[in-house]
Amino acid sequence: MRRSVAVLLGALLAGLAATAPALADQAQSAVVSADPVDFTPHVLDGTVRAIAVVGDTVVVGGDFSRVTDSAGRTYLQRNNLFAYRLGTGQVLDFAPALDGPVYALATGPSGTVYAGGDFRQVNGAAQRGLTRFRLDTGAALAMPAIDWGDVRALAVAGPWLYAGGTFTRVGGVSRAGLARLSTATGAVDQGLDLHLAAPDFPRPRVEDLAVSPDGTRLVVIGVIEQALGQRRAQLLVADTAANPVRLADWYTPAYDNMCRWNFDTYLRGVAFSPDGSYFVVVTSGRLAGAQRMCDTAARFNMAGAGAHNPVWVNHTGGNSLLSVAVTGPAVYVGGHQQWVDNPYGDKSAGPGAVSRPGIAALDPVTGHALAWNPTRSRGEGTRALVACSAGLLIGSDTDRLGHEYHGRIGMFPLG
Repeated sequence: MRRSVAVLLGALLAGLAATAPALADQAQSAVVSADPVDFTPHVLDGTVRAIAVVGDTVVVGGDFSRVTDSAGRTYLQRNNLFAYRLGTGQVLDFAPALDGPVYALATGPSGTVYAGGDFRQVNGAAQRGLTRFRLDTGAALAMPAIDWGDVRALAVAGPWLYAGGTFTRVGGVSRAGLARLSTATGAVDQGLDLHLAAPDFPRPRVEDLAVSPDGTRLVVIGVIEQALGQRRAQLLVADTAANPVRLADWYTPAYDNMCRWNFDTYLRGVAFSPDGSYFVVVTSGRLAGAQRMCDTAARFNMAGAGAHNPVWVNHTGGNSLLSVAVTGPAVYVGGHQQWVDNPYGDKSAGPGAVSRPGIAALDPVTGHALAWNPTRSRGEGTRALVACSAGLLIGSDTDRLGHEYHGRIGMFPLG
């Protein structure tokens, strides 16, 4: 990072009003810089799997145990969760104790953050899979627990917290992999029960979910074959403005097929555009081919009723995509891909393939690769992409980002 940190920090802080939080996955005016900032801390082991921005604080979750400041002078024990200042990289005292990995984070009300994952204890007390923390003290606040399994996806929209994973009950209420809870009381909402089912598999599982900016649509992906008794292959759209919540008159046959035999689902991430007019899904699958949806990013428009086909599909040529963020000027995708624009590759660069190791930016209109190409050491892949007012945050399992050392987390700034 060649620009002065002091100059950049001043610009960032000027854009962050004290009372205005940095909103995740928000509209941005331009594609972010390919030169990551120097001041983010480093995670020294494991994988960063989730990021949330709460005001001027970045909360980071995953399966790790040690972090250090950007200069590598101060080493700290942080088990699966830590926090730092968005504008300076200062690692905070926030250090709750969880006995298992964090897979999902969401900004909560009044300086709090929700965490979901595969843990059974929080700060020494029994609490499985779902919890909420105060950022100033690290104290855990009362939340219903799941019965077994994990929580893999969280999103807050208005008065609701949406949670998805492998559970069958939340707070004693029957819910197959998907629930909605009140952010005020923590109570499970009786108005959302989509009765997810996957008869050809041991159980349904929600891999990821996204709520439209106006809160009226919910997209859910994962091991899903049916919802409310209707066929929905790996993806559903729900009308959350209705009471009770119902399936929207929107579906796609695009994922009504298999990739590799041992993939119960190959859909990995989903994100809405800032205006809510479309969403993008990213997949794994281990199978290449222009006629398949394996190892792709695909845009779907919300407008219209009935069956929907993708507006565009971008193929990696057989390498997984795991995460996605949409900002307006760009669709950012991350995984362990080597190329994009590669429908004719098979773990190789086919005709027209563009090298984009580990992270890429796609044109929202055409789906083709933009010129942005910072590169990332590939590893297992980019697990977390979050756009905020300061730029694009990225979490993974490797330590080379933009041709620099960045231990498992980094940020590409705006401007």
